[in-house]
Amino acid sequence: MKFRPLHDRVLVKRVDAETKTAGGIIIPDSAKEKPMQGEILAVGSGHRNEDGTVTPLDVKAGDRVLFGKWSGTEVKLDDEDVLIMKESDILGILG
Repeated sequence: MKFRPLHDRVLVKRVDAETKTAGGIIIPDSAKEKPMQGEILAVGSGHRNEDGTVTPLDVKAGDRVLFGKWSGTEVKLDDEDVLIMKESDILGILG
């Protein structure tokens, strides 16, 4: 299924968090938190200003981003769990 977000929204796939701590302790699935990192799969056309001009988004498909814990709306597309969120919910791009 093809999906294109509208306006200033982006489609994000969560990136799995590490299953081991820096000290080597394995974290069980029941204790894991949802990852707050993801990869942008698709972006909308941009934010429409009051004068009607469109400002393009700062992120693009393929960017790895950091977002808030409760950001976005979880949906299932093609049997894959993804998030739809506004660009303003993204905290930054990981380099």
